[in-house]
Amino acid sequence: MTAHNNVPRTLPRFSSTFDPHTLSEIRRAAATGIYDIRGGGTKRKLPHFDDLLFLGASVSRYPLEGYREKCGTDVVLGTRFAKKPVRLRTPVTIAGMSFGALSANAKEALGRGASAMGTSTTTGDGGMTPEERQSSQTLVYQYLPSRYGMNPNDLRKADAIEIVIGQGAKPGGGGMLLGQKITERVAGMRTLPAGIDQRSACRHPDWTGPDDLEIKIEELRELTDWEKPIYVKVGASRPYYDISLAVKSGADVVVLDGMQGGTAATQDVFIEHVGIPILAAIRPAVQALKDLGMHRKVQLIVSGGIRNGADVAKALALGADAVAIGTAALVALGDNDPVHEAEYQALGSTAGAYDDWHEGKDPAGITTQDPALAARLDPVKAGRRLANYLAVMTLEAQTIARACGKSHLHNLEPEDLVALTMEAAAMAGVPLAGTDWIPGKGGF
Repeated sequence: MTAHNNVPRTLPRFSSTFDPHTLSEIRRAAATGIYDIRGGGTKRKLPHFDDLLFLGASVSRYPLEGYREKCGTDVVLGTRFAKKPVRLRTPVTIAGMSFGALSANAKEALGRGASAMGTSTTTGDGGMTPEERQSSQTLVYQYLPSRYGMNPNDLRKADAIEIVIGQGAKPGGGGMLLGQKITERVAGMRTLPAGIDQRSACRHPDWTGPDDLEIKIEELRELTDWEKPIYVKVGASRPYYDISLAVKSGADVVVLDGMQGGTAATQDVFIEHVGIPILAAIRPAVQALKDLGMHRKVQLIVSGGIRNGADVAKALALGADAVAIGTAALVALGDNDPVHEAEYQALGSTAGAYDDWHEGKDPAGITTQDPALAARLDPVKAGRRLANYLAVMTLEAQTIARACGKSHLHNLEPEDLVALTMEAAAMAGVPLAGTDWIPGKGGF
């Protein structure tokens, strides 16, 4: 840039603290006096699985031959107390996403895709739809603080019960479902007036601590004749203590959701500033299970930003038994697809960044209750896309396990990993690449 007197000037420089997005948000808040609401997960850069690498076999380790030597992927969830534990062909499951936040076609598609790959899907806040139950070979019923859609008969139809205490995108907070998505059907299932904004509760109405949780778990076991596994889901904040108390309360399975996990809608400031990354949460959760003598006896499912088979393999190597995907599953169905770019732009966004799911205008027909938009999603075709994606994730994880000489995904271990950054090394408890140093421990 050159001034009028031909004296050179430096280019304008934005502050890293007051960048263009921050400035625009200050102006928006000043103009409206309300906080921003959106869906999706955190957009800030956080330590994640990309900061870890596998040490493939060479001379000191022996890899498996891909065509003749098998690598198992199956997992059994709920072996502690349940008469009928959940048996899956792949450790990649579908996280809870509600009918209301998602269209009925989207929920059916999730069930179809999961069933085709022999894995489970989950109901979410708002209850169970017939489409979802019929399309899902294995269905987990979420028991949430709101009690929206809570139906004992539907609960008995489920294959497992998941008590939701917290969510990675908003641990300690509740979600939102705006009135434009509260149709007559959604309102009927949730016992709410149609067209009125709804906020989910941030805590369960009938207990205040782990002693009460133990009573609730016993109540649900009696309701299901001790057949169904009982999961407890927590948002990642204090994983060592939360997982310890969930196990002591009698959980068969614990679900740990990191802050990269998505949500249908909550405050943007909550999504970006509350909770911890899943990479930081797995090690203390596994340590809690080990200290109680319950690792692999109480299964651990982790979620929050799982995208590919490498993420799956790394989560399992750190001690998880399975993972859950939410946002990635919606993308596999067709959400945020560039084919709808013109319509996303008309909504003031773009494909890949659209997260105003609470407005119910999703052109992909997924995060909407508008009949015309929802009809755009073919649940059969979308389910097939999801099944393809799940198959690829499973094959990718298998490929990595074979390269590490493992005959089952669950044989992966921290010894197979190194970290690229000191932060990731400290969080995951694995050495910095090229050294034997784990920050916080001894070594060089």
